[in-house]
Amino acid sequence: MPYKITDDCTSCGACASECPVEAIKEGKNKYVINQDECTDCGSCVDACPADAIVEA
Repeated sequence: MPYKITDDCTSCGACASECPVEAIKEGKNKYVINQDECTDCGSCVDACPADAIVEA
């Protein structure tokens, strides 16, 4: 199951730099994970200091 980023995101960008398939992009108010590109590896979850990434 792909991941999503909640409103707890602080827009630090730590998750985007850890994504091996570059499925995470900066959005208007927070980072966003492209559900079609996410491979469910979990790298972003471990990188997020705000615990803002959860299973979709």
